Amino acid sequence: MITREHYISQVRPFYDSDLIKIITGIRRSGKSVILEQIRKEIETSGKRSLFLDFDVKQIRTRIPDADALISYVNEQLGEEKLYIFLDEVQNVKAWNEGVRTLRLYNTSVFISGSNSKLLSGEFTKELSGRYVSFRVRPFVYREAREYAQQMGRQLGISEYLIWGGFPAALEQTDEAAKKRYLNDLNDTIIYNDLENRYNIRKKDLFEKIVDFILISNSRVFSAKSIADYMKGQNIAISVPTVIKYLGYLKEAYVINEVSLYSAKAKSKLNYYYKLYDEDVSLNSIRASGNHYDLTHNLENVVLNELLYMGYEVSVYENKGREIDFRAVKDNKVYLVQVAYSVAEDKAYERELSAFSGIDNSVKKILITNDDIDYSTSTVYHYKLRDFLESDNL
Repeated sequence: MITREHYISQVRPFYDSDLIKIITGIRRSGKSVILEQIRKEIETSGKRSLFLDFDVKQIRTRIPDADALISYVNEQLGEEKLYIFLDEVQNVKAWNEGVRTLRLYNTSVFISGSNSKLLSGEFTKELSGRYVSFRVRPFVYREAREYAQQMGRQLGISEYLIWGGFPAALEQTDEAAKKRYLNDLNDTIIYNDLENRYNIRKKDLFEKIVDFILISNSRVFSAKSIADYMKGQNIAISVPTVIKYLGYLKEAYVINEVSLYSAKAKSKLNYYYKLYDEDVSLNSIRASGNHYDLTHNLENVVLNELLYMGYEVSVYENKGREIDFRAVKDNKVYLVQVAYSVAEDKAYERELSAFSGIDNSVKKILITNDDIDYSTSTVYHYKLRDFLESDNL
């Protein structure tokens, strides 16, 4: 497994903090591996650590609840600080009480978990501000390519645009195996985690909404427009129910919701937004046959890369024309338009006209999969491959 320094470097300043360090994110994005890499780094510096994986039956049997956890750790304490790593901690009954107690000792506590009992909204409720969280995402392209190279093969961009960056999916060498793994993962997240966690009774309705959202990534929606579309398909659903279901998907890190930024209002418009999949494979497993949506998946990949780079991202509304992303970091603003290709004149004119009327104080960027440089005096063209290799805009 590759060393994910991008995430470890964010956690490192908190190694000795009494705050609970939470490694969170969608299932199978590599959280447990990062937890283990942090532990090894701390041990290499000569410090004491304790690692408990509660997916292991023997450990769950020995330490079933918070009282048993506190008692077990007490036996390990000494004069030196103990660095405690609890993987899949949600399997411990009243884990929140145990973890809150452990942080009061001469310890530094790290936890991870990802099933229905440890979704993103649980932290605020269960730990009451005594934590700092770090969201781990599936591999961006550079990470996926490095991981593929470790396994002795090359990863093309087109393959990544279809199958995304779940580590275990990259380990599969044929398309049928990838689909099987990704469909099983999808079923675990949607059926096991969300339907059970929220006791969803109308499962067919929920699954139809989820399928529609995940195959419609990189589009502008409102809760009302989703409800109206489903009504046109003879599926009755209220706007509050759509909002509730979207909340479930965000809780489980399945989707990212990007607000529209109005140039006129100089603010975000919270009633319209674009929805993006956490990983483009969630779109591709829903595609018909081999008709994969590379156009929208490419935009989705660009969004994931911008978030990975640390940009605050919104969709920019420019006098009725949409620019895909307004990316802000370190007080620098970039406007980014994404297209699969602008080789045809109509596509070139359409994409560049979105920047019409915007002065040159803002850097304007076009990202496409073309090999030819389409830069102008005012718009910088990033070839997709070059963008995917960049650390920032």
